[in-house]
Amino acid sequence: MTSRDLSTIARKEREVRLENLKRAWFRFSRNRLAVAGLIILTTVVVMALSAEYVTPYPSHAGLYINFEERYQPPNPKHVLGTDMYGRDVFTRVVFGFRYALMMVGVVLGIVVPAGTVLGLLAGYYKGTLIDHAINGASEVFVAVPPLVLALAICSILEPNVFNALLAITLMWWPWYARMVYSMTSSLRNEPYVWAAKALGMRTVDILFRELLPNMLGPILTKATLDASWVVIIGASISFVGLGAQPPTPDLGTMLSEYCRYLPAYWWMTLGPLLGIIVLVLSFNLIGDGLRDVFAGE
Repeated sequence: MTSRDLSTIARKEREVRLENLKRAWFRFSRNRLAVAGLIILTTVVVMALSAEYVTPYPSHAGLYINFEERYQPPNPKHVLGTDMYGRDVFTRVVFGFRYALMMVGVVLGIVVPAGTVLGLLAGYYKGTLIDHAINGASEVFVAVPPLVLALAICSILEPNVFNALLAITLMWWPWYARMVYSMTSSLRNEPYVWAAKALGMRTVDILFRELLPNMLGPILTKATLDASWVVIIGASISFVGLGAQPPTPDLGTMLSEYCRYLPAYWWMTLGPLLGIIVLVLSFNLIGDGLRDVFAGE
Protein backbone atom coordinates (compact mmCIF):
# COMPACT_ATOMS: atom_id res chain seq x y z
CA MET A 1 0.00 0.00 0.00
CA THR A 2 1.48 3.35 -1.08
CA SER A 3 1.67 6.53 0.98
CA ARG A 4 -1.03 8.03 -1.27
CA ASP A 5 -3.39 5.20 -0.38
CA LEU A 6 -2.69 5.62 3.32
CA SER A 7 -3.34 9.37 3.14
CA THR A 8 -6.60 8.72 1.28
CA ILE A 9 -7.74 6.27 3.98
CA ALA A 10 -6.80 8.71 6.75
CA ARG A 11 -8.69 11.51 4.99
CA LYS A 12 -11.80 9.36 4.64
CA GLU A 13 -11.61 8.40 8.32
CA ARG A 14 -11.45 12.08 9.26
CA GLU A 15 -14.44 12.83 7.06
CA VAL A 16 -16.42 10.00 8.67
CA ARG A 17 -15.58 11.25 12.17
CA LEU A 18 -16.55 14.79 11.22
CA GLU A 19 -19.84 13.60 9.75
CA ASN A 20 -20.58 11.60 12.91
CA LEU A 21 -19.90 14.67 15.05
CA LYS A 22 -22.26 16.76 12.91
CA ARG A 23 -25.00 14.15 13.28
CA ALA A 24 -24.45 13.97 17.03
CA TRP A 25 -24.64 17.75 17.36
CA PHE A 26 -27.81 17.81 15.26
CA ARG A 27 -29.49 15.30 17.57
CA PHE A 28 -28.24 17.15 20.64
CA SER A 29 -29.36 20.55 19.34
CA ARG A 30 -32.91 19.27 18.81
CA ASN A 31 -33.20 18.96 22.59
CA ARG A 32 -33.73 22.58 23.61
CA LEU A 33 -33.38 21.85 27.31
CA ALA A 34 -30.01 20.20 26.68
CA VAL A 35 -28.83 23.23 24.71
CA ALA A 36 -30.04 25.48 27.53
CA GLY A 37 -28.07 23.36 30.01
CA LEU A 38 -24.95 23.63 27.84
CA ILE A 39 -25.33 27.43 27.65
CA ILE A 40 -25.80 27.67 31.41
CA LEU A 41 -22.80 25.46 32.15
CA THR A 42 -20.61 27.33 29.66
CA THR A 43 -21.58 30.63 31.29
CA VAL A 44 -20.79 29.26 34.75
CA VAL A 45 -17.41 27.90 33.60
CA VAL A 46 -16.45 31.24 32.00
CA MET A 47 -17.53 33.13 35.13
CA ALA A 48 -15.59 30.76 37.39
CA LEU A 49 -12.40 30.96 35.33
CA SER A 50 -12.53 34.76 35.16
CA ALA A 51 -14.02 35.35 38.62
CA GLU A 52 -11.45 38.04 39.45
CA TYR A 53 -12.69 40.10 36.51
CA VAL A 54 -16.46 39.45 36.38
CA THR A 55 -17.23 39.82 40.09
CA PRO A 56 -17.72 43.29 41.56
CA TYR A 57 -15.72 42.63 44.75
CA PRO A 58 -13.06 39.94 44.19
CA SER A 59 -11.38 40.72 47.51
CA HIS A 60 -14.52 39.47 49.29
CA ALA A 61 -13.65 35.90 48.29
CA GLY A 62 -10.95 35.76 50.98
CA LEU A 63 -10.33 37.31 54.37
CA TYR A 64 -12.40 40.48 54.27
CA ILE A 65 -14.44 42.24 56.96
CA ASN A 66 -16.60 45.35 56.66
CA PHE A 67 -19.13 45.49 59.46
CA GLU A 68 -20.64 48.69 58.07
CA GLU A 69 -22.10 46.76 55.09
CA ARG A 70 -23.08 43.48 56.76
CA TYR A 71 -26.57 41.97 56.54
CA GLN A 72 -27.58 44.05 53.53
CA PRO A 73 -30.49 42.52 51.54
CA PRO A 74 -30.27 42.26 47.73
CA ASN A 75 -29.84 45.70 46.19
CA PRO A 76 -28.29 47.25 43.06
CA LYS A 77 -24.87 47.34 44.73
CA HIS A 78 -25.03 43.75 46.03
CA VAL A 79 -27.39 41.69 43.87
CA LEU A 80 -27.46 38.79 46.37
CA GLY A 81 -26.88 40.91 49.45
CA THR A 82 -24.03 40.73 51.94
CA ASP A 83 -23.21 38.30 54.74
CA MET A 84 -22.40 38.72 58.43
CA TYR A 85 -18.93 40.06 57.62
CA GLY A 86 -20.08 42.49 54.93
CA ARG A 87 -18.88 40.29 52.08
CA ASP A 88 -20.72 40.29 48.76
CA VAL A 89 -22.60 36.98 48.47
CA PHE A 90 -22.69 37.02 44.66
CA THR A 91 -18.90 37.34 44.49
CA ARG A 92 -18.43 34.43 46.85
CA VAL A 93 -20.90 32.26 44.91
CA VAL A 94 -19.01 32.86 41.65
CA PHE A 95 -15.73 31.90 43.34
CA GLY A 96 -17.57 28.92 44.83
CA PHE A 97 -18.32 27.74 41.28
CA ARG A 98 -14.57 27.43 40.77
CA TYR A 99 -14.15 24.97 43.64
CA ALA A 100 -17.23 22.97 42.62
CA LEU A 101 -16.08 22.66 39.01
CA MET A 102 -12.56 21.80 40.12
CA MET A 103 -13.99 18.97 42.22
CA VAL A 104 -16.03 17.68 39.26
CA GLY A 105 -13.03 17.83 36.91
CA VAL A 106 -10.56 16.16 39.27
CA VAL A 107 -12.92 13.44 40.53
CA LEU A 108 -14.31 12.43 37.14
CA GLY A 109 -10.92 12.91 35.49
CA ILE A 110 -9.52 10.20 37.77
CA VAL A 111 -12.55 8.00 38.35
CA VAL A 112 -13.79 7.59 34.78
CA PRO A 113 -10.47 6.46 33.20
CA ALA A 114 -9.54 4.28 36.20
CA GLY A 115 -12.95 2.64 36.46
CA THR A 116 -13.13 2.14 32.70
CA VAL A 117 -9.72 0.46 32.47
CA LEU A 118 -10.43 -1.80 35.44
CA GLY A 119 -13.84 -2.72 34.01
CA LEU A 120 -12.33 -3.52 30.62
CA LEU A 121 -9.70 -5.77 32.16
CA ALA A 122 -12.16 -7.57 34.43
CA GLY A 123 -14.69 -8.09 31.63
CA TYR A 124 -12.16 -9.19 29.03
CA TYR A 125 -10.49 -11.66 31.41
CA LYS A 126 -13.78 -12.80 32.87
CA GLY A 127 -13.45 -15.76 35.22
CA THR A 128 -9.74 -15.23 35.86
CA LEU A 129 -7.87 -13.96 38.91
CA ILE A 130 -7.94 -10.42 37.46
CA ASP A 131 -11.74 -10.55 37.27
CA HIS A 132 -12.11 -11.82 40.84
CA ALA A 133 -9.65 -9.28 42.26
CA ILE A 134 -11.21 -6.24 40.60
CA ASN A 135 -14.81 -7.26 41.27
CA GLY A 136 -13.97 -8.22 44.83
CA ALA A 137 -12.46 -4.80 45.49
CA SER A 138 -15.42 -3.02 43.89
CA GLU A 139 -17.91 -4.99 45.99
CA VAL A 140 -16.19 -3.85 49.17
CA PHE A 141 -16.64 -0.18 48.21
CA VAL A 142 -20.16 -0.63 46.85
CA ALA A 143 -21.29 -2.34 50.07
CA VAL A 144 -20.92 0.97 51.96
CA PRO A 145 -23.24 3.90 51.09
CA PRO A 146 -21.16 6.44 49.11
CA LEU A 147 -21.86 9.47 51.30
CA VAL A 148 -21.17 7.50 54.49
CA LEU A 149 -17.85 6.25 53.08
CA ALA A 150 -16.82 9.75 52.00
CA LEU A 151 -17.70 11.22 55.39
CA ALA A 152 -15.78 8.44 57.16
CA ILE A 153 -12.66 9.09 55.07
CA CYS A 154 -12.87 12.86 55.57
CA SER A 155 -13.37 12.46 59.32
CA ILE A 156 -10.13 10.47 59.58
CA LEU A 157 -8.08 12.87 57.46
CA GLU A 158 -7.54 16.60 57.89
CA PRO A 159 -10.59 18.56 56.63
CA ASN A 160 -9.64 20.32 53.39
CA VAL A 161 -10.47 20.34 49.68
CA PHE A 162 -7.80 17.79 48.74
CA ASN A 163 -9.03 15.18 51.21
CA ALA A 164 -12.62 15.77 50.15
CA LEU A 165 -11.57 15.07 46.55
CA LEU A 166 -9.74 11.94 47.68
CA ALA A 167 -12.79 10.68 49.56
CA ILE A 168 -15.15 11.16 46.62
CA THR A 169 -12.68 9.57 44.20
CA LEU A 170 -12.25 6.45 46.34
CA MET A 171 -15.98 5.90 46.60
CA TRP A 172 -16.89 6.50 42.94
CA TRP A 173 -14.66 4.29 40.78
CA PRO A 174 -16.50 0.97 41.39
CA TRP A 175 -19.63 2.19 39.62
CA TYR A 176 -17.76 2.75 36.36
CA ALA A 177 -15.82 -0.46 36.75
CA ARG A 178 -19.02 -2.46 37.20
CA MET A 179 -20.81 -0.77 34.30
CA VAL A 180 -17.90 -1.26 31.89
CA TYR A 181 -17.42 -4.82 33.16
CA SER A 182 -21.02 -5.66 32.26
CA MET A 183 -20.70 -4.19 28.76
CA THR A 184 -17.30 -5.81 28.13
CA SER A 185 -18.61 -9.21 29.24
CA SER A 186 -21.35 -9.02 26.61
CA LEU A 187 -19.12 -7.66 23.82
CA ARG A 188 -16.03 -9.84 24.29
CA ASN A 189 -17.53 -12.67 22.20
CA GLU A 190 -18.72 -10.48 19.33
CA PRO A 191 -17.48 -11.49 15.83
CA TYR A 192 -15.36 -8.36 15.39
CA VAL A 193 -13.45 -9.19 18.58
CA TRP A 194 -12.72 -12.72 17.36
CA ALA A 195 -11.68 -11.29 14.00
CA ALA A 196 -9.26 -8.92 15.73
CA LYS A 197 -7.77 -11.82 17.67
CA ALA A 198 -7.45 -13.87 14.48
CA LEU A 199 -5.55 -11.01 12.84
CA GLY A 200 -3.07 -11.03 15.71
CA MET A 201 -4.12 -7.69 17.18
CA ARG A 202 -2.66 -6.95 20.58
CA THR A 203 -4.90 -7.13 23.65
CA VAL A 204 -4.38 -3.43 24.33
CA ASP A 205 -5.60 -2.58 20.84
CA ILE A 206 -8.61 -4.88 21.19
CA LEU A 207 -9.58 -3.25 24.47
CA PHE A 208 -9.12 0.38 23.47
CA ARG A 209 -9.71 0.34 19.71
CA GLU A 210 -12.38 -2.32 19.33
CA LEU A 211 -14.28 -2.58 22.62
CA LEU A 212 -14.02 0.87 24.21
CA PRO A 213 -15.47 2.90 21.28
CA ASN A 214 -18.67 0.87 21.56
CA MET A 215 -19.07 1.91 25.20
CA LEU A 216 -18.31 5.63 25.01
CA GLY A 217 -21.98 6.61 24.80
CA PRO A 218 -23.07 5.14 28.16
CA ILE A 219 -19.79 6.18 29.82
CA LEU A 220 -20.04 9.84 28.75
CA THR A 221 -23.73 10.00 29.63
CA LYS A 222 -23.11 8.57 33.10
CA ALA A 223 -20.14 10.89 33.66
CA THR A 224 -22.23 13.96 32.84
CA LEU A 225 -25.08 12.88 35.09
CA ASP A 226 -22.62 11.94 37.85
CA ALA A 227 -21.10 15.43 37.74
CA SER A 228 -24.21 16.74 39.47
CA TRP A 229 -23.82 14.11 42.20
CA VAL A 230 -20.18 15.11 42.69
CA VAL A 231 -21.36 18.69 43.28
CA ILE A 232 -23.98 17.52 45.80
CA ILE A 233 -21.65 15.12 47.64
CA GLY A 234 -18.87 17.71 47.73
CA ALA A 235 -21.25 20.34 49.11
CA SER A 236 -22.54 17.85 51.69
CA ILE A 237 -19.03 17.08 52.91
CA SER A 238 -18.24 20.78 53.23
CA PHE A 239 -21.60 21.45 54.88
CA VAL A 240 -20.73 19.21 57.84
CA GLY A 241 -17.30 20.83 58.16
CA LEU A 242 -15.17 18.06 56.62
CA GLY A 243 -14.42 19.73 53.29
CA ALA A 244 -13.21 23.23 52.42
CA GLN A 245 -12.72 25.39 55.49
CA PRO A 246 -13.67 29.08 55.96
CA PRO A 247 -12.97 31.58 54.55
CA THR A 248 -12.76 29.46 51.38
CA PRO A 249 -15.81 30.39 49.25
CA ASP A 250 -17.06 26.82 48.82
CA LEU A 251 -20.79 26.47 48.19
CA GLY A 252 -21.29 23.83 50.88
CA THR A 253 -19.21 25.75 53.42
CA MET A 254 -21.18 28.92 52.70
CA LEU A 255 -24.46 27.10 53.23
CA SER A 256 -23.19 25.76 56.55
CA GLU A 257 -22.14 29.24 57.68
CA TYR A 258 -25.21 31.07 56.47
CA CYS A 259 -28.04 28.68 57.40
CA ARG A 260 -27.70 29.60 61.09
CA TYR A 261 -28.92 33.09 60.20
CA LEU A 262 -32.24 31.85 58.79
CA PRO A 263 -34.91 33.11 58.42
CA ALA A 264 -33.95 36.71 59.24
CA TYR A 265 -31.18 36.93 56.63
CA TRP A 266 -32.55 34.50 54.06
CA TRP A 267 -30.65 35.99 51.09
CA MET A 268 -27.32 34.75 52.46
CA THR A 269 -28.43 31.12 52.12
CA LEU A 270 -30.23 31.76 48.84
CA GLY A 271 -26.99 32.59 46.98
CA PRO A 272 -25.04 29.32 47.45
CA LEU A 273 -28.26 27.32 47.23
CA LEU A 274 -29.01 28.79 43.80
CA GLY A 275 -25.41 28.10 42.80
CA ILE A 276 -25.76 24.40 43.59
CA ILE A 277 -29.14 24.23 41.83
CA VAL A 278 -27.74 25.88 38.69
CA LEU A 279 -24.82 23.46 38.48
CA VAL A 280 -26.90 20.34 39.14
CA LEU A 281 -29.60 21.39 36.70
CA SER A 282 -27.15 22.18 33.89
CA PHE A 283 -25.32 18.85 34.22
CA ASN A 284 -28.58 16.90 34.29
CA LEU A 285 -29.93 18.68 31.21
CA ILE A 286 -26.72 18.01 29.29
CA GLY A 287 -26.75 14.38 30.42
CA ASP A 288 -30.31 13.93 29.16
CA GLY A 289 -29.28 15.42 25.81
CA LEU A 290 -26.29 13.07 25.51
CA ARG A 291 -28.51 10.11 26.35
CA ASP A 292 -30.78 11.06 23.46
CA VAL A 293 -27.77 11.44 21.15
CA PHE A 294 -26.35 7.99 21.85
CA ALA A 295 -29.75 6.35 22.00
CA GLY A 296 -30.30 7.43 18.38
CA GLU A 297 -27.12 5.80 17.12
